[in-house]
Amino acid sequence: MRYLGLDLGTRTLGISISDTTLTIASTLKTIRFSDSDYDSLIEPLKKIIDEYNISKIVLGYPKNMNNTIGDRCKTTLEFKEKLVELVNVEVVLQDERRTTIEATNYMLEADISRKKRKKKIDSLAANIILQTYLDREKGGKLWKKKQWLLKLWTMREKK
Repeated sequence: MRYLGLDLGTRTLGISISDTTLTIASTLKTIRFSDSDYDSLIEPLKKIIDEYNISKIVLGYPKNMNNTIGDRCKTTLEFKEKLVELVNVEVVLQDERRTTIEATNYMLEADISRKKRKKKIDSLAANIILQTYLDREKGGKLWKKKQWLLKLWTMREKK
């Protein structure tokens, strides 16, 4: 049993996955798709769900900084409903404010090139979304470990 973390954009879907103990999130991949063609994501997600025995999807919820719901939230909610209907897995929303900024900062700190950052930013943002959810589910005790693991990941990606 594992969880899947998703960072939904207009042309990319960042994907992360938990370990079987539901403790640590790791980046999995980024799927690129045509502008707003969210239906094309269902089949690749079904394959991942089956392959990794996914029991829950944690979908980033892009609220505005003032806590209001904008167009991106509405799109995310529509995508969530489609997932619930078509993949038969529980889908929960996780506040994703500042996750892309946090991911960018980790990679800048690790001196990762702009080209590599562009390829990895969405999956790392999904990783932060999922790890935040896992930490919250376990009572927030893993925050320091999360920071250490993200730094370790960025150092590995720098090579």
